[in-house]
Amino acid sequence: MADSTSQAGDASRDGDGIRTFPFPVDLSVLGVGMQVGPMGTGRTWHADAPLERVHRIDFHVVMLFSDGPVRHMIDFAEYEATAGDLLWIRPGQVHRFSRTSEYRGTVLAMQPGFLPRATVEATGLYRYDQPPLLHPDTAQLAALRAALAQLQREYEDTTTLPLTLHTAVLRHSLTAFLLRLGHLAASSSEAARGQADTTFTLFRDAVEKGFATNHSVSAYADALGYSRRTLVRAVRAATGETPKAFIDKRVVLEAKRLLAHTDLPIGRVGAAVGFPDAANFSKFFHQHTDMTPAAFRAELR
Repeated sequence: MADSTSQAGDASRDGDGIRTFPFPVDLSVLGVGMQVGPMGTGRTWHADAPLERVHRIDFHVVMLFSDGPVRHMIDFAEYEATAGDLLWIRPGQVHRFSRTSEYRGTVLAMQPGFLPRATVEATGLYRYDQPPLLHPDTAQLAALRAALAQLQREYEDTTTLPLTLHTAVLRHSLTAFLLRLGHLAASSSEAARGQADTTFTLFRDAVEKGFATNHSVSAYADALGYSRRTLVRAVRAATGETPKAFIDKRVVLEAKRLLAHTDLPIGRVGAAVGFPDAANFSKFFHQHTDMTPAAFRAELR
């Protein structure tokens, strides 16, 4: 990736009003839908999205660190990575680079749509339930480094193939790397929560679709055809949390995103996450963050 500011189109706003910064196509070699290269200082995704402030992007970023420790915020959670670790930021997630950490290693950025659907499914590109921070073992790290180095060589080789073949080779090399990365992410996720539970998976997906209007554990249990006790047991086994805590965490995350990235009044933010009454929303937010919505917004600006 180039060490310069991207001018690849203006930031857009989704239906929820959150500004999303686009993939910087103009900084890609030959305009392909990916970039790979060394990390460096002075890099940003967009003129209005300085790295040291919270921002949101519409593409994948994978950072493989050669030094550390580095602290990085993703979806308002802090992660500490060191040499040999990877951070995987998916489209739509908010993040912020540390002002005090030096980022050294290799960074990969990929535009959604660059890979075919079958590859997207096989590599788990949109498994938001998987951990952003990955710790490969020695053999996994060696294989990931080799695959990423090969991808970088192909990316930088613009003379031996015509553009159509060059792009095809990049897709194949990128797929090889992402299959390894996806396997690591899936195995890390499974190790973290134990054996995957179908009940929890269905609940998680239902919450993702309905959290803005439905905060009721019983309503989710009824819709999925489980007893409340079965749902509690499955969610606790998978996450260590109650279903209510899982729902609340998702609601708080969305509220933080809206507070950070929009100028919506506090009352409208509350309504967007299922609290028609602004006072009830403020009380809920304070209970879960020890901050008022207004104080949280002010701290980020």
